[in-house]
Amino acid sequence: MSPAVLLRALPLAVLLLLSPARAARQARRPNVVLILTDDQDVCLGGMTPLKKTNALIAQMGITFVNAYVPSALCCPSRASILTGKYPHNHHVVNNTLEGNCSSKLWQKIQEPYTFPALLKAMCGYQTFFAGKYLNEYGAEDAGGVGHVPPGWSFWYALEKNSKYYNYTLSVNGKARRHGENYSVDYLTDVLANMSLDFLEYKSNFEPFFMMIATPAPHSPWTPAPQYAKSFQNVSAPRNSNFNIHGKNKHWLIRQAKTPMTNSSIQFLDNAYRKRWQTLLSVDDLIEKLVKKLEVNGELDNTYIFYTSDNGFHTGQFSLPIDKRQLYEFDIKVPLLVRGPGIKPNQINKMLVANIDLGPTILDIAGYDLNKTQMDGMSLLPLLRGEKNVTWRSDFLVEYQGEGYNGSDPTCPGLGPGVTHCFPDCVCEDSYNNTYACVRTLSASWDLQYCEFDDREVFVEVYNLTADPHQINNIAKTIDQEILEKMNYRLMMLQSCSGATCRTPGVFDPGYRFDPRLMFSNHGLRARRFSAQFL
Repeated sequence: MSPAVLLRALPLAVLLLLSPARAARQARRPNVVLILTDDQDVCLGGMTPLKKTNALIAQMGITFVNAYVPSALCCPSRASILTGKYPHNHHVVNNTLEGNCSSKLWQKIQEPYTFPALLKAMCGYQTFFAGKYLNEYGAEDAGGVGHVPPGWSFWYALEKNSKYYNYTLSVNGKARRHGENYSVDYLTDVLANMSLDFLEYKSNFEPFFMMIATPAPHSPWTPAPQYAKSFQNVSAPRNSNFNIHGKNKHWLIRQAKTPMTNSSIQFLDNAYRKRWQTLLSVDDLIEKLVKKLEVNGELDNTYIFYTSDNGFHTGQFSLPIDKRQLYEFDIKVPLLVRGPGIKPNQINKMLVANIDLGPTILDIAGYDLNKTQMDGMSLLPLLRGEKNVTWRSDFLVEYQGEGYNGSDPTCPGLGPGVTHCFPDCVCEDSYNNTYACVRTLSASWDLQYCEFDDREVFVEVYNLTADPHQINNIAKTIDQEILEKMNYRLMMLQSCSGATCRTPGVFDPGYRFDPRLMFSNHGLRARRFSAQFL
């Protein structure tokens, strides 16, 4: 991108109207950069290729080792980042327009109140977006690439889902087509160059926020040519839940074919290698970005966040490749942060979620979080190392399954209602793969409790202290009182909004449980726990 293009887009009115005194005050406010990868796991070694990122962000700041997403799918998770809300409050339930992914309704109801919109309108930040926004962004039925969401000073958004070549960008509402020439079209590098141009030619009179959303390591897993032969001896991890039958689990997990065929294993191993290869270009992006901030004299006043929209699996419970499931490998993500006041080489074990990113960044900008309707919490006290911080011990995971009235075209014999049935007709999703979970991490319990909204009314419970790979469903054997408390807590979280999403969890000292409330007329559904349902 030429300097002239960026200069023409600069907010000249701001440059002319700001007094020197006000400009100096603005300049002292922290800048924020958010790097968001696509489908990057943390449980299966997803951070291993990122040596530069580890050195430049993790070792210079803090690593959150218990960071999660409330929905293990791109569009709902990205909507949670932007709004600071659980899916039941932002109403993006899957990756389709019908599921509210970048729909007209999303644009009308949620986009005006995302944290970037507040940063720009209320906090005086210049804002920059480059990369994948939401999976259905650019759809003709939702305004096409001419739609630029409120809150963005500079907008370079990918049309639809992740690609590396042959894609269209919305450049401040104008379509720009890219081909397949590596030197000018490889998307991760294009995003890096756009980001460097922004840092070179932005206004120096306002603090800035940058969100860079890479395609890597999402399919089609196309590496840069210089990395195409990297990691030739790497295979997907063979941990204890790899290529085993998911007994005592929801039917969708039970339908996987065990053992997997050699062709499926070869396919997922190849995908695993390619995912790592694509991440090497992200590593280069991080290095260039940090160096540019340092050259500009802005690194010490800039928070840099690194995370992913969801995890991923490669062969766990004989599911070849995807996300969407309730297990750690799909809902747990990397979260690294460096910035002013953050000590180097820190590890934080608090339970955090991507709904916390919006509140945190607004808090950094000095915005009053009481004016928002966000469900998350500001991480700023944790980043600063404050003592005696009251923090959550649980959070909500929720997902609404995708499925079609017709059969999956690759596996017509399976009938309607299933999707993503590859390879070998092992289906990764279905219309009734709809569930909600309470993920608890307290001094006494490391627990996950989940309910499915299907005819089985299926329940899965895991004690991750004893069973970190979630092999044994203990729903039938766990103490009945704990089961009832978790059931009620789940109902409460499924109806929460704002501050009510941050009330004490089941194992917190301040938790109060009245079994009679489970059967009161509060519009909450109680579940019966008898053998026929477990």
